[in-house]
Amino acid sequence: MGKKKVVFTNGCFDILHRGHIELLKFCKGMGKVVVGLNSDTSVAMLKGSNRPVFAECDRKFMLESCRYVDEVRVFEEETPYNLIKEVKPDIIVKGGDYELGDVVGNDICESIILFNYLDGYSTTQIIKNLSNR
Repeated sequence: MGKKKVVFTNGCFDILHRGHIELLKFCKGMGKVVVGLNSDTSVAMLKGSNRPVFAECDRKFMLESCRYVDEVRVFEEETPYNLIKEVKPDIIVKGGDYELGDVVGNDICESIILFNYLDGYSTTQIIKNLSNR
C-alpha cells in the first residue's frame, strides 16, 4: 500500500456548518486532511471588520475536534500560498465557485479538485438570517 495522499483545503470556517463538514468529509475520503485556517486578521481582511464571529482559537478547536480533520494550520496572509509550499499537499480541494487555474497553489500539487457547495449552507447567509430575526 502506498503513502497516504495529503489533501489540503482552507478557509475561514467562521461558523462551522454542514457545508463545511461535507467538504471535510469529502477531503478525508482521499487521504490525510490538512486544513489551512485563516487567522483572525486574515478573516477581517477578507470579510470585513465585523468578522470573524468566532476567535481563531475557537475555530481551530472546532476543526481539530472534527473526525475528518487530521491537522489544522493557521495562516496570517490573505492566501495560503506559503503554507501550501510548506505542507506540499498532493491534492488541493476548493469550493465550486473557483476555476481550476485560479486556485492558489495549483503550481505546487498534483491535482486540484473542486467541491460543489451545498445550497443553503453559507456563513454569510447564517449571519444575515440571524440579524433578520
